[in-house]
Amino acid sequence: MLEKQEISGTVFSKGLRLMGNHFELSIVAEEEEAAMELIDKAVAEIQRIERLLTTYSEDSETNRINRAAGFEPVCVSEETFRLIQRSLRISQITQGAFDISYGSVDKSLWNFDATMTRLPDAATAKKMVRLINYRNILLDETDFSVYLREKGMRIGFGGIGKGYAAEMAKRLLIAEGVKSGIVNASGDLTTWGLQPNGQPWTIGIVNPNLSGKIFSYMNVTDLAVATSGNYEKYVMIDGVKYSHTINPRTGLPVRGIKSVTIISPNAEIADAMATPVTIMGIKAGMDMINQIKNVEAIIIDDFDVMYSSKNLRFT
Repeated sequence: MLEKQEISGTVFSKGLRLMGNHFELSIVAEEEEAAMELIDKAVAEIQRIERLLTTYSEDSETNRINRAAGFEPVCVSEETFRLIQRSLRISQITQGAFDISYGSVDKSLWNFDATMTRLPDAATAKKMVRLINYRNILLDETDFSVYLREKGMRIGFGGIGKGYAAEMAKRLLIAEGVKSGIVNASGDLTTWGLQPNGQPWTIGIVNPNLSGKIFSYMNVTDLAVATSGNYEKYVMIDGVKYSHTINPRTGLPVRGIKSVTIISPNAEIADAMATPVTIMGIKAGMDMINQIKNVEAIIIDDFDVMYSSKNLRFT
C-alpha cells in the first residue's frame, strides 16, 4: 500500500456573489496574500463570463441575440458562439430536455413564489412553451453569428453558465500554477489536486428532504459534481410540491425525482446534464447517462429510492 503523500501548503478560500449565485473559491497555497491575488484573478474571469452571458445587462451578447430574434443574425465572440454550439449538441443528446431557449417561457406564469397558488392549465402551459425549440437557434461559423428564427424567442444560460464559469476559473488557476483547489458555484463544483493532508477533496451530496443537510459524502479529485433538486426552488399547491424545473415539451413542472447529481471531469457538462436527466425521468435519463463516457449520475426519486449509473459503486 502506498503511503499518503503530504502536500505543502494551506487551503485559502474566498466566497462572494457572482452570476446571481454564491461562489466559493478555495486553493492550496503557501502564502495568503499570493493565494488571494490568484483567487481574485479567477473571480475576474467569472465576472468577465457573466458580462457575456447575463440577461440582466442590455449590452450582453445574450441580450443582443434575444433582441434580434426573428429579425436578423447577431455576430458574437467565438467564446459565446462555441458555448451555444456545445449547448445545441447537448440538446441533441438529451432529445431537447436541455434547451437554452427556455428563456422564452413567460415568467409571469412561473414565478415560484408565495403569489403562485395554482398551476396554469395544460393548454396554456403548452402554448407558452411553443417558442422553446433549440432547432430554431441557427449558427453560422463563417462570422460567428447567432439567429433565433422566431420572434419572441429568448436564450439563457442558467442551465450551463455556472458550470462553464467554474471550469474556466479552474483552468485559469491551473495555468497560474495552482496545483490543487475547488471552485464551488452554488453547489456545482469542480476539483483538482489533493488537500494538504494528501487526501482527495471531500464533498457532500445534499439531502433533498432537508435542504442544507448532507446525506452522503464523496472523495473526489479532478472531477466536477453538480446537483439539481426540487428543494432548491419550488411551490406547494394543494399539498403537492412542484419543482421549478419545467418540462419544455409540456410547460408543466417535472415530478417524480427529488434530486439528480451528475459526476463528470468537466463542470460545464456536469451542470448541463443535471436538469435534462430530471426532465427525462429515471429510466430514460439513466439509460442516456450509461451511454456517455466518463459521466455518472445519482438519482433520488420522490419515494427516497436512490438509483446510480452502472459505473458507480457504493461501499
